[in-house]
Amino acid sequence: MLKVLHPGFYSTIQDSGRFGYRSFGVPISGVMDAHSSRYANTLLRNHENDAVLEMTMQGGKFQFLEPTQIVISGSDMQPRLNSIPINNNTIINIAKNDILEFGKLKSGIRVYLAIKGGFKTEIVLGSRSQYKCITKGFRLHKNDVIAYDSNNSIIKVSYSSVKYDDSILKSEKLEVFEGPEFKFLSEKQKKELMEIKFTITNKNNRMAYQLEPLFLNEMPSILTSPILPGTVQLTPSGQLIVLMRDCQTTGGYPRIFQLTEQSINILCQKTIKHNISFRLL
Repeated sequence: MLKVLHPGFYSTIQDSGRFGYRSFGVPISGVMDAHSSRYANTLLRNHENDAVLEMTMQGGKFQFLEPTQIVISGSDMQPRLNSIPINNNTIINIAKNDILEFGKLKSGIRVYLAIKGGFKTEIVLGSRSQYKCITKGFRLHKNDVIAYDSNNSIIKVSYSSVKYDDSILKSEKLEVFEGPEFKFLSEKQKKELMEIKFTITNKNNRMAYQLEPLFLNEMPSILTSPILPGTVQLTPSGQLIVLMRDCQTTGGYPRIFQLTEQSINILCQKTIKHNISFRLL
């Protein structure tokens, strides 16, 4: 069991997401940075869908009540085990009652704690991902206790390695495909969209990121249509909205772009005042 001594700013349990229920209005959810989560699970020889702990902006403080192994990946929040600094992207052996805590944010904004065998929280509609009104809780709180399988075995050293792609944390370029309504933009607008350096506003979360500056919108309105994580909408006011993992299932704004999976991972490691630009594939 993992005891939450301090939850951090916004911490949740997430897996790959909740699939097959969008027709009922249920969001996919799941880890924001799927690359970092998969990487951590891969090092532990977990299944890529095993649940991890996702922390945003500020990490928490946790006590392990049973021995296990962990990997921390994603942003650099200067983790410490029993007050001793430890590294991201490496297997750490955990003894009973060890204390893990995180310090000042140095890069990125989301960090992932993977544990051998994954966290064993409730499964709702095929997923452990926390989401308001779907699971009993939608974020972690102080004194929560999260189950995991006790494991005294030590993963043997392997001569193979899996390199962590830190461009997730450094890149400002988002690769996109044309969205269904992209064709309604003028050639001049299409060109301008590739040249503008957009800035993330303070309205960014697991549901969507809003960008500035505003972009002239002369497009016709559309009927409410399907949307996905990574869909870029252009509102009547000219606001670009990039939908993220907890987004709704339909929307009524023109869909001008669709981010690649890697670009979603990159964007979710950015926050207010960070710059991004688009590259059309």
